[in-house]
Amino acid sequence: MESMLNKLKSTVTKVAGDMTSAVMGNPVTREFEVGRHIASGGPGMCWRIYNGTKKSTKQEVAVFVFDKKLIDRYQKFEKDQIIDSLKRGVQQLTRLRHPRLLTVQHPLEESRDCLAFCTEPVFASLANVLGHWDNLPSPVPTDIKEYNLYDVETKYGLLQISEGLSFLHSGVKMVHSNLCPENVILNKSGAWKIMGFDFSISSSNPSDTEPKYVCKEWDPNLPPLCLRNPEYVAPEYILSVSCDAASDMYSLGVLFHAVFNEGKPIFQVNKQDIFKSFSRQLDQLSHLNPGVLSQVPEEVREHVKMLLSVTSNVRPDADQMTKIPFFDDVGAMTLQYFDSLFQQDNLQKSQFYKGLPKVLPKLPKRVIIYRILPALTSEFANPDMVPFVLPNVLLIAEECTKEEYIRLVLPDLTPIFKQQEPVQILLIFLQKMDLLLTKTPPEDIKSSVLPMVYRAMEAPSTQIQELCLNIIPTFANLIEYPSMKNALIPRIKSACLQTSSLAVRVNSLVCLGKILEYLDKWFVIDEILPFLQQIPSREPAVLMGVLGIYKCTFTHKKLGIPKEHLAGKSLPHLVSLSIDNNLNLNQFNSFMAVIRDMLSRMEAEHKTKLEQLHIMQEQQRSLNITNQMNQSEETKSTPSPATQVREIDEIFGGSSGSAGVNGKENGSSSSTVSQPSRVSLTLEEKQRLAKEQEQAAKLRSQQPLAPQSIKPAATTLQAKDLTSSLLNSMTSLNNLSLNSGPRTMPMQGGTISTFPSGPSIGGMGNMGSISNGFNSPIGFQTGGMGMGMRPTNPGLYGGMATTTSVPNFSALSQNQSNKPSDISALDSLFTSNKPKVSLNQMAPKPTSGTTAPSPWLSQFGTGQPSQTAPMQAAPMGMAGVQGGFGMQANPFFNPQNFSQPVAAPAVNTGMMKQSASVNSDLKDLFG
Repeated sequence: MESMLNKLKSTVTKVAGDMTSAVMGNPVTREFEVGRHIASGGPGMCWRIYNGTKKSTKQEVAVFVFDKKLIDRYQKFEKDQIIDSLKRGVQQLTRLRHPRLLTVQHPLEESRDCLAFCTEPVFASLANVLGHWDNLPSPVPTDIKEYNLYDVETKYGLLQISEGLSFLHSGVKMVHSNLCPENVILNKSGAWKIMGFDFSISSSNPSDTEPKYVCKEWDPNLPPLCLRNPEYVAPEYILSVSCDAASDMYSLGVLFHAVFNEGKPIFQVNKQDIFKSFSRQLDQLSHLNPGVLSQVPEEVREHVKMLLSVTSNVRPDADQMTKIPFFDDVGAMTLQYFDSLFQQDNLQKSQFYKGLPKVLPKLPKRVIIYRILPALTSEFANPDMVPFVLPNVLLIAEECTKEEYIRLVLPDLTPIFKQQEPVQILLIFLQKMDLLLTKTPPEDIKSSVLPMVYRAMEAPSTQIQELCLNIIPTFANLIEYPSMKNALIPRIKSACLQTSSLAVRVNSLVCLGKILEYLDKWFVIDEILPFLQQIPSREPAVLMGVLGIYKCTFTHKKLGIPKEHLAGKSLPHLVSLSIDNNLNLNQFNSFMAVIRDMLSRMEAEHKTKLEQLHIMQEQQRSLNITNQMNQSEETKSTPSPATQVREIDEIFGGSSGSAGVNGKENGSSSSTVSQPSRVSLTLEEKQRLAKEQEQAAKLRSQQPLAPQSIKPAATTLQAKDLTSSLLNSMTSLNNLSLNSGPRTMPMQGGTISTFPSGPSIGGMGNMGSISNGFNSPIGFQTGGMGMGMRPTNPGLYGGMATTTSVPNFSALSQNQSNKPSDISALDSLFTSNKPKVSLNQMAPKPTSGTTAPSPWLSQFGTGQPSQTAPMQAAPMGMAGVQGGFGMQANPFFNPQNFSQPVAAPAVNTGMMKQSASVNSDLKDLFG
C-alpha cells in the first residue's frame, strides 16, 4: 500500500512538475488556471493540451503548450525556424473564425520556456483517437484509449472537415496544405475542428476569380516540424512544386482512408528518399488496387477514389463533397442542423424539435449527451422555444444515469421549474414527473419540483390540474407533513370546491383518498371529513368519491373514525347521500355496505365501553366492600382466649388486689396491661385463622341486611338474669373475634362499622366494634332491642346515647333484690393470683335508697367538677333501644368519655333511682 502511494505521489509530482516547468512564467497563467495534461496535437504532435479554466469567469478552456525543451537538440537557427513556423500557424488560426475551425480564446503567449495559447474546451486530437499517442501523459488517459468513433460521428466529422475546407477555399481563398489527423481536433462536444495553419498558403490574387497559390519546394534539410506531413500531402507538392484547392482535397481523401483504417494512411513514405517514394506512389495511384479502399464504406468509396486521383481536376471540390449521399445520414444531418440553429427562425426550430424525438433513439448516447444536449439546453434562453425543447431534454434525461442527470441535465432544468409561462411547461413536467422524482435528489424536489406542483394546482388549465392531481399521490411520501398540511391540501380542497369541471372535482377526491395515509388522524377528522360536506355537487362520481374517502378513513388502521363522529356527523351525512336519486343500485349498495360496517363498529365499540364501565363499577363496588371489611377486620382484632382471660382478670382486680381496673387508682403502676409476645402460629391457630378467613369471605358475599322496623309491643316488665346475659355476651365475643392481635392504643372514635352476623344472641341486636381503651375491641350490642325488652315510649328512648353520656345500668339492676343471680358459671373464666372467690359470693346485695356516686367516675375521671354532677346520660329503661349498651356508652371501653360533660334532657326520677341502684349493684359486684 505504501509503495502504491509513493508511486502515485511520484507520478503526480512528475506531472505537476512538467506542467509547472512548461507553463511557469508564461503570461497565459495570469488569466487561466492550468489543469492536467489530457491530449496532444498539431504538427508532429508537438503541442501538449491541458484542460483549464478562466480565473475571472470559471469558463472551461483548453491550454495548448509547446515546450521548447523538445527542440534543444537543434541548432539556434533551426530552433528559430520551428518557433516561427508554430507562431505563424497559431496566429493564422487566431485570425480565422468559423464553426469548423478551432476557436482561439486567448492568443499565443511566449515565455522563455514555452509557447502557449488557449482555445475552446478540447477532448483530444483525431490522431490521439486513432491510436497515435505521442506526447501524451503516461499512462495514456483511459477515455482516449477506449474511445471508439461511431459511424455517425465519423460521417459528421468528415462532413465538418469538408465544410471547413469549403470555407477556406471559397471564403478565405486559402489552402491549408497540411490536413492530417494531428491537425484535426475533437472539442468537448465531439465536433471536429481544423487547426495547424503553419503551412497554409493564401491566394496571391484574392480578388481574381481563379486564385493562385505559390508553394515552396520541399527541403529535406529542414527540421521535421518545418515540413508538411508527407503521408498526407498531394503528389504535386513534391513532384511539380505546385498546389491549389484540389491539393487539400487529396489530403481529405487520405484522411478518409485513415479514419476507416485505424489511422493508417494509404501509403507509407520513406522520408529519406521522398522523391522516389512519391514517384512510386504516383504509379500506384494511377492503377489503384480496389483492395486498398476495402475498409472505406461502399457508398463513399468512389468519391474517395476520385479524391486520390493523380489528376487534380478530377478531384471533387469541398463544396461538392458536402453534398454527396454519404452525408445524407439522419444522424449526420441532425448534428449538422444543430450546428446551424443560430441561422434558423423559431418556426423552423419548432418544426425540427418536434421531429427530434424520432431521431434521438437512433443516435449513440455519447453523441446525444455531448453533442445534442448542450445545443438543446442553450435554447432554454428563449422562453418561446422551451415547450418544444423540453420534451427532448427529458427524453435524453431518461437515458442518462442518475449521476449524469444530476451533473448534465438538472442544472439547466432548475431555472425552468420556476417558469410559469407558457403553461405547456407545467404540462410537460407533470407528464414526466415520475422521471423527475426518480432521479432528482430529495432536496431539489423540495426546493424546485414541489413549488412547481403547487403552481400547477392553481393553473387555469383543467388538463394541467387533472394531471397534477393524478401525479401527486406518486410522490406524496416525499412531501414534508407541514408542507402537505399547509400548502398542498388547501390547494386540493380549493380546486375541488371552485372548479366547474367534474373531472377536476372527482380527481381531487381521488387524490385526497390516496394521500390519506400520509395525514394525521385528527387532521383528517377535523379538516378532510368536514370538507366533504361542503361539496355542492351531487353527481354519482362525486358521491362515490366522498364515500371512498369515508371508507378509506374508516377502514385504515392508522386513521379510523371515532364512534362519536360516526354517530354525530359521518353516518347522518352518508345516510343523506345514500338516498340521492342519481345513484344506481350498485352505488346504493356500496353506500349501505359502508353504513352497515360503521353501525356495526359503533355498536360494538359502545357496547364494549358500557360492558367495561359496568365491570369497573362492579369492581369498584366490590373493592369498597373489601375495603370496609378490611377496615373492620383491622379494628376488630380480638385477643386470644388466654389474653381475654388475663385482661378480664386484670379488670376485675385479679392481679392487682382490689384497687381498680388499671391499678392507677391505688397509686401503683405495676399492674399495667401485659402485652402478649409475638410468636409463630401453631397448627391449631393456623387452622382457626383459616376458618376465620373463610367465614369472612362468606360474610363478604352475603347481601347487606336491610333495616327492619320493629313495632312496639305491650310494655311488660320482665326480670332479666344478669349472669346469663353477661355469660352469653362473653361467649359471643369469643366466637365472633376475627383477629387475635392486641392493640396498645385506646380507641378514640365511636362505633366503627356494624358487623353483619347471624341470629342475635339472647335477643340482642348486631354487634359493634368497640374499645375499652386498653385492649382490642370487644363486641357489644350497638343496635336492636336491649336485653330482650321493648321500650314503653319509642319517642323517649329512640335515640342513641352520646359519646359523653354516662351509662344507664338501671335495666341491669331492676328486680335484683327479688332474685339473686347465679353467676358461678364464670368462675372458670377468671384466673387470679389470689384465692378464688366465687362469683356467687360477689353477687350484689339488695339495697335501697340513694346510692353514692359511681366508682367508675372516680376510677376513670380526671377530677373535673362536672363528673360529680347527676347522671347526664339519656334515660334508659329496661327495654333498651339503639345505643343502650353500645361502645360509646360503655365505660369498659371508653372511660375518657366520662370527662366530657354534655347537657342532657330532663330524666324521669324513677329512672334515676333505677340507674343509681344499678351502679350500687355493680359496685358491690366488682368492688
